[in-house]
Amino acid sequence: MSDALVFLMGNFAASFPTDRQYAKNHMWALPEGDVIRFGFSAYAVRLLQDVYFLDWIVEPDAVVNEKQQLGAIESKKAESDLYAPLAGRLLQFNQELLSDPSSINVDTYGAGWLFTMQASGAPLLSPPEYIEHLASVWEVTQRTIKGQMNE
Repeated sequence: MSDALVFLMGNFAASFPTDRQYAKNHMWALPEGDVIRFGFSAYAVRLLQDVYFLDWIVEPDAVVNEKQQLGAIESKKAESDLYAPLAGRLLQFNQELLSDPSSINVDTYGAGWLFTMQASGAPLLSPPEYIEHLASVWEVTQRTIKGQMNE
């Protein structure tokens, strides 16, 4: 993993390696030839806290559209659907996460990867662009976390 950029989430520093790109749905993308490996960014993991369940509703080798639902995740803080960050062909899911998703929590940018795909479509964000995106949505995110959307 390369050097990292940092975004402060209150007192928590979320790190973002600069050897990969990022999607607005808070996934990192690491190109490996013509295949891209995806996982949750430290920002997403911090918001989710303690992921304990992961399920996929599509099969490997499926062709998916950008923003198509791929599965669902449950954690201490949230239950959420998971969506494709780009259009393309899903190649492989990290099968180890189905029986024990704790790697998402402890090795976000390594063993906690989610899936690989051959992707096309919308461009991903560079690390500085992703940090800029986080800064632009952080105020709303904080209100959401605290349940203060109507204030």
